[in-house]
Amino acid sequence: MSIAPVTGPVRSTFLRVGFAAGMFLLCSQVFAQETFSGTAALDSAVEAAVKSGSIPGAVVVIGHEGKIVHRKAYGSRALVPAREPMTVDTIFDIASLTKVVATAPSVMLLVEQGKIRLGDLVTAYLPDFQGGRTNVTVRDLMTHFSGLRPDLDLEPAWSGYDTGIKRALAEKSITPPGAAFVYSDINFELLGEIVHRVSGQPLDEFAKQHVFEPLGMRETTYHPAPALKDRIAPTEVDAATGAPFRGVVHDPTARYMGGVAGHAGVFSTASDLARYAEMWMGMGERAGMRIASAASIARFSAPNSPPDQPVLRGLGWDIDSPYSAPRGDLFGLQSYGHTGFTGTSLWIDPVSQTYVILLTNSVHPKAGKNLNPLRSKVASIAAAAFAKPDTGSPRYETFTGEGVRRMTAPNRQVKTGLDVWEDEKFRELQGKRIGLITNHTGLDRNGK
Repeated sequence: MSIAPVTGPVRSTFLRVGFAAGMFLLCSQVFAQETFSGTAALDSAVEAAVKSGSIPGAVVVIGHEGKIVHRKAYGSRALVPAREPMTVDTIFDIASLTKVVATAPSVMLLVEQGKIRLGDLVTAYLPDFQGGRTNVTVRDLMTHFSGLRPDLDLEPAWSGYDTGIKRALAEKSITPPGAAFVYSDINFELLGEIVHRVSGQPLDEFAKQHVFEPLGMRETTYHPAPALKDRIAPTEVDAATGAPFRGVVHDPTARYMGGVAGHAGVFSTASDLARYAEMWMGMGERAGMRIASAASIARFSAPNSPPDQPVLRGLGWDIDSPYSAPRGDLFGLQSYGHTGFTGTSLWIDPVSQTYVILLTNSVHPKAGKNLNPLRSKVASIAAAAFAKPDTGSPRYETFTGEGVRRMTAPNRQVKTGLDVWEDEKFRELQGKRIGLITNHTGLDRNGK
């Protein structure tokens, strides 16, 4: 069969139609790129970070009122052994975002089932913790007020999940529970084991079944499949091999524990994390799928630090602490989020229904870069467009040790009468003979 060439007026018509179709396709691609009023400023900030070498590249997603208003890839996914362009579907080692994406929601669901109580001593679930003699509660672990040091010793080298948990159980608090904020991976290693023992499932299986799969987070997982390796952003170059970690968790403790731990180990994409953020802004529901109760979402994202502490932490979530750079300068104190050491961060503002996701592999090919300025800039650009006055949080100004002004708020927990008396050193009772009648509710805020 032969096809006659198209000529004359008919050919001209085809050319015009083809040109119009091509222009329509081009315009569709242009308008498919989500933009908002801060897009130009955001592009400038991230591109400057790439140019300066602070990051190899990044994926930024900003959502507002249920819609993604900005989604873009910048720079490179890999620099060594060969340069690769960043893509919006890049999979990142999200590092400590694992704490709030896998561990905290797993604990939250078990609280809903009555299987975990936040005020219980950790020994109710891990009897061997600190030799069975401790005042540390589950809430202390989740807010980083347990007094445990930041991480387990890595030398001499060790291996195995059970070995890591055994070491965590033997850790002693360096300050009394509730006395000081010490950000500690050990807290979440223990919480991951609590999920394991209470649910009967390893943390990775529980989170996948009850959080990731119901939300359609199909590319969020511990131990990503080898077939996904080319889409994974590499992290630091491994001194032992001379090649960057890729598809293997960067955090050494999580790596020693076999890749599954409560503090690190999850890999995810910006699109999957957008689904997760939308569930929190939806008070436990997204796209008709309810994951958690509204009461749980409100409780876990609210301040849960001990009263009168200057650091505000939710249950897993950060609110106002030395790690709050992703809040920027404009989001209010009803917002919350978290960071990851590899260069990841997520911040959610329920007041304006806005979330900011910044994913980068700033530890590639070498760690040691300060990502906080970029995190803060990105958040402030988004907040300038969408944030609303945070009238629900009483605020006052404090100054950090570096002389930097920041806004903070007193913890809005109500003290018991016993707490007030303790603060006053029982002044009203001095010199009196006391008869005391009480019951099981006669406790202070620390359960004493």
